[in-house]
Amino acid sequence: MKKAFLIFTLIMMLIVPVHASSNVPALKVKNGKLVNAKGKVVQLKGISTHGINWFPRYVNQSTFNDLKKNKCDVVRLAMYTNEYNGYTSGGSKSKLLKLIDQGVSYAKKSHMYVIIDWHILSDGNPLTHLKESKQFFSKVSKKYKRVPNVLYEICNEPNNTSWSNVKSYAKKVIPVIRKNTNAPIIIGTTTWSQDVDQAVNSPVKGKNLLYAFHFYAGTHHQDLRNKLIQAMKKKLPVFVSEYGIVNADGNGKVNKKEANAWARVMDRYKLSSCMWNLSNKNESSSVLKANCQKLSGFKTSDLTVSGKWLKNYLTK
Repeated sequence: MKKAFLIFTLIMMLIVPVHASSNVPALKVKNGKLVNAKGKVVQLKGISTHGINWFPRYVNQSTFNDLKKNKCDVVRLAMYTNEYNGYTSGGSKSKLLKLIDQGVSYAKKSHMYVIIDWHILSDGNPLTHLKESKQFFSKVSKKYKRVPNVLYEICNEPNNTSWSNVKSYAKKVIPVIRKNTNAPIIIGTTTWSQDVDQAVNSPVKGKNLLYAFHFYAGTHHQDLRNKLIQAMKKKLPVFVSEYGIVNADGNGKVNKKEANAWARVMDRYKLSSCMWNLSNKNESSSVLKANCQKLSGFKTSDLTVSGKWLKNYLTK
């Protein structure tokens, strides 16, 4: 009997996928909010990598462990599509997929959520690379179908395109993911993910869907906050998957007054968010100073003004 039980246990270990276990619960969308299995509203606070195409070194276990120690709940893996070395512009697909695989694994071990981000930018209209997108999301959603801490962002910042094009794209990509998992899916909105009002008026049908909202406090002020607030009053499920406290180009001075005003709105409506960006790129949106070569053990002196603000927001 004991021998039979041992054989059964070994068989089950082989059958159950390596990624099946996790100590962070799967999330879903209910009544316009991101919630856990008990229906309790969850507000994730975290950070977005810069393009993993350019800064792969920050996708490592020691960095993720350090983020978790500083109360980071979620890491967004920003994978550019059309930029230099992007997934659709000559970059190594195998290397990028490996980085995503490592990022998912490291986040799981650090007890954090992870967003797999199809980071369109210059390609504006998400339909431009629809075929590649469907292939990509088919692969990753199948691979991580049993990983409860994974979320999918299907189009980073649609721009110079229409909401009807974004909806058309979403209707084609979402079923590809749904073949494998019911994990939350974040849909980008037009004008670089600012037009949540269009999503309110014409939402994509489906369950566990959220809409991306992006802001940069140096450029975007009360007018854009009002647009977000109106969407929240109408119970649109929103995820602030990217924001900065500098200008929209990623540079310029930190605007703490506006940053704090945005933080109050996010906290009031329990909006999950990821700050841009985890790198030491020489720009003011980076959380690490350009001369910081560390991958962990970051001290206050290693952080930019953006980095210090984020640390305070995460740990307050």
